[in-house]
Amino acid sequence: MSSNPFTLANKTILITGASSGIGKEVAISSSKMGATIVITGRNENRLKNTFENLQGKNHQYIQADLTNDNDISKIINAVGPLNGVVHCAGILQPFPIKFIQQKQIDTMFKINYNAVVLLTSKLFKHKKILDNASFVFISSISGNSRPYFGGALYAGSKAAIEAFSRGLAFENAGQKIRSNCISPAIIKTPIFDEYIGTITVDDHIKEYEKQYPLGFGEPVDVANAAIFLLSDASRWITGSTIVMDGGLMIS
Repeated sequence: MSSNPFTLANKTILITGASSGIGKEVAISSSKMGATIVITGRNENRLKNTFENLQGKNHQYIQADLTNDNDISKIINAVGPLNGVVHCAGILQPFPIKFIQQKQIDTMFKINYNAVVLLTSKLFKHKKILDNASFVFISSISGNSRPYFGGALYAGSKAAIEAFSRGLAFENAGQKIRSNCISPAIIKTPIFDEYIGTITVDDHIKEYEKQYPLGFGEPVDVANAAIFLLSDASRWITGSTIVMDGGLMIS
């Protein structure tokens, strides 16, 4: 282990959903910590913008839709051995329970759960995951403790990811492969701006933020937690979920 256990030097990390928001920040921050980064996302222009902001050399970007089997195969064929994977890809769509139909279930789980599980499975099947590797899944506080109106379907997909992460940790502990989740409350990302804009106005946002003793989070806050979980500093942590809520649960 390095004399600096928090470094990501000599580690190759795959980051999904890296074209914006948390995924973009995880990629940029991880590159600053010395990692070689492989990023993937659906929007090629935004993905290129992330790529251009990475520090260091030998990084790679792969435009791909994780709901497409051929695109998953493209990722598998393009990547080499990995020391870490951060799954940031996902969607947030509010659906009050009485309006949920099969198509909403299929859309939410196909992106937030199925795609993540299938890519992870194929990475293992094709022996792309090195011993001592670390998986990080971006969950949500709604998946384990903080429901909100219209969020039952989204929360269900995140609860499923947390269960999958624990299973992954259990099955691969023999190879010292770790798997953990980060469960944030509100983070100021483009998805946040889009979602909040549909349900409220600025004055209401300010009132809601008062429930957070530390204010709303920033993408870099989640990125820093992801870096810790990717690094050797967290080598004895697996099957866990780090809750990041700015003090919401104690307010």
